[in-house]
Amino acid sequence: MNDTTPDSLIPYDEIVQDALRGVVGRVLKRIEEEGGLPGGHHFYIAFRTRAPGVVIPQHLIERYPEEMTIVIQHRYWDLEVGPEQFSIGLSFNQMPSMLTIPYDAVVGFVDPAVNFALQFPPKDGEAPPSDDGPDDGKPDDGSPDGGPDGGSPDDGSNVVTLDRFRRK
Repeated sequence: MNDTTPDSLIPYDEIVQDALRGVVGRVLKRIEEEGGLPGGHHFYIAFRTRAPGVVIPQHLIERYPEEMTIVIQHRYWDLEVGPEQFSIGLSFNQMPSMLTIPYDAVVGFVDPAVNFALQFPPKDGEAPPSDDGPDDGKPDDGSPDGGPDGGSPDDGSNVVTLDRFRRK
């Protein structure tokens, strides 16, 4: 019996990743429609800062040249969720900034309030960011900011460990 799996002519992995990225859009759309986050929910969203379609201020690109994690919790405004991207206003070191982030740029989504997490590999043809350690920026609301930890983008894992986000 042959133990090798034939190469698929259907890109199942890519289709599944796109569907999971759609989860991020649907969750954000719900928050937009309801006018805020319910209960203790809050999100850490990691994204590649130089991915096509990302629009962020130059000072953030300089500080986070490859990947950045934002926290959506208390202080945000103008959340607009579209089919391919979302835009949001956040404050960084008390500087208001508008960000536009395509879902294809998202590499991690965590809601630590309910231990839910997704991790995405870079799209085909894009190199994963180097692992220089977590981001050290903090949004003005004092929430911890750092990239989701977990399996490397190449290990096929969709789950991020949440140890760094758990209350002690």
